[in-house]
Amino acid sequence: MNPTFLIGGDMAVHRMGYGAMRVTGPGIWGPPADKDAAIALLRRVVELGVDFIDTADAYGPNVSEELLAEALHPYPDGLVIATKGGLVRGGPNDWRSNGTPEHLKKACEGSLRRLRTDCIDLYQLHVVADAVPIEDSLGALAELQQAGKVRHIGVSNVSVQELQRARKVVNVTTVQNRYNLGNRKYEAVLEACEAAGIGFIPWYPLAAGEITGRQQFREVAGRHEATPGQLSLAWLLHRSEVILPIPGTSSVAHLEENTAARYMTLSAEEMAGLEAMARA
Repeated sequence: MNPTFLIGGDMAVHRMGYGAMRVTGPGIWGPPADKDAAIALLRRVVELGVDFIDTADAYGPNVSEELLAEALHPYPDGLVIATKGGLVRGGPNDWRSNGTPEHLKKACEGSLRRLRTDCIDLYQLHVVADAVPIEDSLGALAELQQAGKVRHIGVSNVSVQELQRARKVVNVTTVQNRYNLGNRKYEAVLEACEAAGIGFIPWYPLAAGEITGRQQFREVAGRHEATPGQLSLAWLLHRSEVILPIPGTSSVAHLEENTAARYMTLSAEEMAGLEAMARA
């Protein structure tokens, strides 16, 4: 299992990142209840050797990006911060798409200010807006890239067909879709990423519910003295070398637990068993 992935051919990152959505308040709205704890958590992320952090202007909104800059700027060498634009917020747990070129350019400028940087390492279209063709949205990101404000471009929540359309407009370096052992709706998208050497960032990477409660799952986790979450992450890392999990948490203990999953080794037999269980 390769422990690293090369994003866009020039950004090498370890294949266990951190998703910075949950450092915000309830409903991913407003500031965290304990700002100092959130700052300490983000600093611990880097201390653990995590060098890929994913955020978005919609987280808070703006709060996650602001906390990242306060905690980590000036950023250590090799740290890649990815952010996203294309969703706007009306309140807690309220998410609305806006993929117009005008909005995306404004959103990117805001992220640049909050992250205190002149160029965003990886800027992702958060969602394909119903009323805006993906070509128009990505055309705006291409202009930002040409202006030197964005280094690499990614897309999120896309189908295979949308990914194909996106790649005709920009060089897509990452795709971020929901994916875990218990939810493999976007298996075909992952396979398309594998074929093209595109990084696949699974959001909601921890398998939950029926899968983690099965006897076979518990037996495999037990053999490794691992938690269900750790086994879920280890399965992702072994499933494909283009996968870059970004588990998020507001707990340092949970962060350390998640990060330790990168050291787990699953046998071919264990992987086959987990695959069969997921298909059952």
